[in-house]
Amino acid sequence: MGTPHMFYSRQENISVLTINRPDARNAFSPEMIGLWRDYLKEARDDDAVNVIVVTGTGDTFCSGGDIRDMAEGKLRSWDMKRFLWEGVHRIILTLEDIDKPVIAAINGAAMGAGMDMAIMCDIRVSSDRAKLGESYIQMGLVPGDGGAWFLPRLVGVSKALELFLTADVLDAGEALSLGIVNRVVPHENLMEETMKLASRIAQKPPLAVKMMKRAVYQGTTSTLRSHLDYISSQLSLLSETHDHAEAARAFLEKRKPVFTGS
Repeated sequence: MGTPHMFYSRQENISVLTINRPDARNAFSPEMIGLWRDYLKEARDDDAVNVIVVTGTGDTFCSGGDIRDMAEGKLRSWDMKRFLWEGVHRIILTLEDIDKPVIAAINGAAMGAGMDMAIMCDIRVSSDRAKLGESYIQMGLVPGDGGAWFLPRLVGVSKALELFLTADVLDAGEALSLGIVNRVVPHENLMEETMKLASRIAQKPPLAVKMMKRAVYQGTTSTLRSHLDYISSQLSLLSETHDHAEAARAFLEKRKPVFTGS
């Protein structure tokens, strides 16, 4: 049996999903897509996990679709449709169901669907060696992995169209200036810095973190009045929690709070 195309590990209350097909520049395979979806569900359902990190092995985060498969005609017409809807899109929809923050640690090139897999995460920390590009047009394709939905929400419609239609490759600094990545760090410190950020978030009150994430995403698709009604309900529920009371007591007592997620 060969080496798995994705690894799952847990460091205290942080899950790490590592794409592991470096010989193919971490391009998609059916095995990888299945593991990606299953590991996200495992992290989602594990009450001991507060934050999820996704990264890659080697010098590539993910190069998306395997061009060798494209050249050999392995995924065409309904086979492509099924691979997307029953495979890659299950990852996207699973991410939508996860209230826990998901951080992409972009260790290298994220091209085409690989860039889409990065931008569908909540936060992105990039190596200073990373390159990002929406390269679909080079293959005569459209962004089938959610990029046409996610990227305009990060950079605006006009800039997204420019990146899609030119297939320009961005370095880490350019991606930072456009708001595509949140932070750029030295390559050798990528996982250390990502885990520091994940740990900071993981130490916050878990219920409030989950509701914060939901509130932000809910606010992007609702009216102001609907959002205010939603957020007042969330705040009211959180005001009854142990963690809220503990945070208030700890502040007055000048000590570090101890959160239980309740």
